[in-house]
Amino acid sequence: MSILIGIFTFALILISLFLILVILAQKSKNDGGMGAALGGGMAEATFGADTGNVLSKSTINATIAFFVLSFGLYLGHLYVAKAEKAAAPALPTISAPAEEAPAAVPAAPVEAAPEAAGEVKFDVTPVATPAAEAPAAEPAQP
Repeated sequence: MSILIGIFTFALILISLFLILVILAQKSKNDGGMGAALGGGMAEATFGADTGNVLSKSTINATIAFFVLSFGLYLGHLYVAKAEKAAAPALPTISAPAEEAPAAVPAAPVEAAPEAAGEVKFDVTPVATPAAEAPAAEPAQP
Protein backbone atom coordinates (compact mmCIF):
# COMPACT_ATOMS: atom_id res chain seq x y z
CA MET A 1 0.00 0.00 0.00
CA SER A 2 2.84 2.38 0.78
CA ILE A 3 4.21 1.95 -2.77
CA LEU A 4 0.88 3.10 -4.21
CA ILE A 5 0.80 6.04 -1.84
CA GLY A 6 4.31 7.01 -2.98
CA ILE A 7 3.38 6.76 -6.67
CA PHE A 8 0.18 8.77 -6.21
CA THR A 9 2.04 11.39 -4.19
CA PHE A 10 4.54 11.80 -7.03
CA ALA A 11 1.68 12.08 -9.56
CA LEU A 12 0.02 14.70 -7.34
CA ILE A 13 3.22 16.76 -7.31
CA LEU A 14 3.46 16.58 -11.11
CA ILE A 15 -0.19 17.58 -11.52
CA SER A 16 0.33 20.46 -9.08
CA LEU A 17 3.27 21.79 -11.11
CA PHE A 18 1.34 21.37 -14.37
CA LEU A 19 -1.64 23.18 -12.87
CA ILE A 20 0.56 26.09 -11.76
CA LEU A 21 2.11 26.42 -15.21
CA VAL A 22 -1.24 26.20 -17.04
CA ILE A 23 -2.79 28.86 -14.83
CA LEU A 24 0.17 31.18 -15.28
CA ALA A 25 0.17 30.68 -19.06
CA GLN A 26 -3.44 31.85 -19.45
CA LYS A 27 -4.19 35.38 -20.50
CA SER A 28 -5.89 37.51 -18.00
CA LYS A 29 -9.13 39.30 -18.84
CA ASN A 30 -7.36 42.61 -19.46
CA ASP A 31 -4.49 41.07 -21.53
CA GLY A 32 -1.80 42.00 -19.04
CA GLY A 33 0.01 40.47 -16.11
CA MET A 34 1.73 37.10 -15.87
CA GLY A 35 -0.18 35.47 -18.73
CA ALA A 36 1.38 37.78 -21.30
CA ALA A 37 4.80 37.57 -19.67
CA LEU A 38 4.92 33.78 -19.64
CA GLY A 39 3.98 33.10 -23.21
CA GLY A 40 0.36 34.03 -23.67
CA GLY A 41 1.16 34.96 -27.27
CA MET A 42 3.06 31.72 -27.82
CA ALA A 43 0.08 29.68 -26.67
CA GLU A 44 -2.10 31.42 -29.30
CA ALA A 45 0.44 30.60 -31.98
CA THR A 46 0.52 26.95 -30.91
CA PHE A 47 -3.18 26.24 -30.33
CA GLY A 48 -4.69 28.77 -32.71
CA ALA A 49 -7.72 30.90 -31.90
CA ASP A 50 -9.11 28.42 -29.36
CA THR A 51 -6.22 28.92 -26.95
CA GLY A 52 -8.54 30.01 -24.15
CA ASN A 53 -10.65 26.88 -24.53
CA VAL A 54 -7.64 24.52 -24.54
CA LEU A 55 -6.04 26.11 -21.49
CA SER A 56 -9.38 26.35 -19.68
CA LYS A 57 -10.17 22.68 -20.35
CA SER A 58 -6.69 21.56 -19.26
CA THR A 59 -7.03 23.69 -16.11
CA ILE A 60 -10.38 22.12 -15.30
CA ASN A 61 -9.11 18.58 -15.96
CA ALA A 62 -5.94 19.11 -13.94
CA THR A 63 -7.97 20.58 -11.08
CA ILE A 64 -10.31 17.60 -11.06
CA ALA A 65 -7.34 15.20 -11.10
CA PHE A 66 -5.69 17.20 -8.29
CA PHE A 67 -8.73 16.98 -6.02
CA VAL A 68 -9.41 13.31 -6.80
CA LEU A 69 -5.79 12.35 -6.07
CA SER A 70 -5.73 14.46 -2.91
CA PHE A 71 -8.87 12.80 -1.58
CA GLY A 72 -7.59 9.35 -2.58
CA LEU A 73 -4.31 9.94 -0.76
CA TYR A 74 -6.21 11.10 2.29
CA LEU A 75 -8.24 7.88 2.31
CA GLY A 76 -5.07 5.83 1.71
CA HIS A 77 -3.33 7.40 4.68
CA LEU A 78 -6.40 6.76 6.86
CA TYR A 79 -6.41 3.12 5.78
CA VAL A 80 -2.71 2.68 6.57
CA ALA A 81 -3.08 4.36 9.96
CA LYS A 82 -6.08 2.19 10.85
CA ALA A 83 -4.26 -0.98 9.74
CA GLU A 84 -1.21 -0.10 11.84
CA LYS A 85 -3.42 0.62 14.83
CA ALA A 86 -5.21 -2.71 14.47
CA ALA A 87 -1.93 -4.63 14.14
CA ALA A 88 -0.41 -3.07 17.24
CA PRO A 89 -1.54 -4.40 20.60
CA ALA A 90 -3.80 -2.12 22.58
CA LEU A 91 -1.54 -2.05 25.61
CA PRO A 92 2.12 -2.92 25.61
CA THR A 93 3.01 -6.13 27.34
CA ILE A 94 5.98 -5.97 29.63
CA SER A 95 7.59 -9.15 30.82
CA ALA A 96 9.73 -8.79 33.88
CA PRO A 97 10.96 -11.47 36.24
CA ALA A 98 8.99 -11.64 39.43
CA GLU A 99 10.88 -10.13 42.31
CA GLU A 100 11.17 -12.09 45.50
CA ALA A 101 9.85 -10.45 48.61
CA PRO A 102 12.71 -8.78 50.44
CA ALA A 103 14.02 -10.96 53.19
CA ALA A 104 13.24 -9.73 56.66
CA VAL A 105 16.22 -8.05 58.24
CA PRO A 106 17.30 -10.21 61.12
CA ALA A 107 16.92 -8.32 64.32
CA ALA A 108 19.94 -7.89 66.55
CA PRO A 109 19.86 -10.19 69.54
CA VAL A 110 18.32 -8.37 72.41
CA GLU A 111 19.70 -9.03 75.84
CA ALA A 112 17.32 -8.91 78.64
CA ALA A 113 17.71 -5.66 80.44
CA PRO A 114 18.11 -5.86 84.20
CA GLU A 115 15.02 -3.76 84.64
CA ALA A 116 13.07 -6.30 82.68
CA ALA A 117 14.15 -9.04 85.05
CA GLY A 118 13.09 -7.09 88.10
CA GLU A 119 16.61 -6.28 89.25
CA VAL A 120 18.11 -2.85 89.30
CA LYS A 121 21.85 -2.63 89.55
CA PHE A 122 23.68 0.54 90.39
CA ASP A 123 27.32 1.22 89.79
CA VAL A 124 28.72 2.29 93.11
CA THR A 125 32.39 2.55 92.33
CA PRO A 126 33.87 5.68 93.84
CA VAL A 127 35.13 8.26 91.44
CA ALA A 128 38.23 10.15 92.48
CA THR A 129 37.81 13.88 92.09
CA PRO A 130 40.60 16.39 92.45
CA ALA A 131 40.33 18.59 95.45
CA ALA A 132 38.87 21.89 94.52
CA GLU A 133 40.31 25.02 95.97
CA ALA A 134 38.03 26.99 98.06
CA PRO A 135 37.07 30.25 96.48
CA ALA A 136 38.67 33.31 97.93
CA ALA A 137 36.45 35.38 100.05
CA GLU A 138 35.46 38.58 98.54
CA PRO A 139 35.78 41.72 100.59
CA ALA A 140 32.55 43.03 101.87
CA GLN A 141 31.28 46.05 100.22
CA PRO A 142 30.35 49.03 102.40
